[in-house]
Amino acid sequence: MTVSCDDIQAAARALSGAVLRTPALPAAHLAHLGAAEIVLKLECLQLTGSFKARGALYRLLALDGAECRRGVVAVSAGNHAQGVAWHARRLGIPATIVMPAGTPFSKVERTRSLGAAVVLEGDGLAEAERHALDLAASRGLTVVHPYDDPRIIAGQGTVALELLADRPDLDLLVVPVVGG
Repeated sequence: MTVSCDDIQAAARALSGAVLRTPALPAAHLAHLGAAEIVLKLECLQLTGSFKARGALYRLLALDGAECRRGVVAVSAGNHAQGVAWHARRLGIPATIVMPAGTPFSKVERTRSLGAAVVLEGDGLAEAERHALDLAASRGLTVVHPYDDPRIIAGQGTVALELLADRPDLDLLVVPVVGG
């Protein structure tokens, strides 16, 4: 799978005005660790609390009318679930989120409060994903994968475009990787 800068720029155009353009602020309290200026992109300020809402929205915007009517299914124990739930509700798309049975109650309730039907299934994400794929097949739902999708990746990549636009003098961009 290849995602180009052009793909990320297209995502940025599609997401403009639909997600918060978060600030990039100096983290003086961390600067002493690396003897350098450190800047943090505050994606925690997104309505759902993370950058995951960017990719979720960009993927949902690619659905056709029939897919929107049937709905989507996603697997997540947190941030992706909330991004899909929030934007699906905003767009009028039914969303089902499959979470492992041991997902903390606060994450389950937050996802429900954002408009998704939550199914608790399995001891971990692998079992939850198998259940989500079964639901997709039996109900005709579109799978919104948390990371293995070029539109998800392009949407998440818009964070870097904003950061580089705000701070073109950066020497190094460090990106933590979770959820894939």
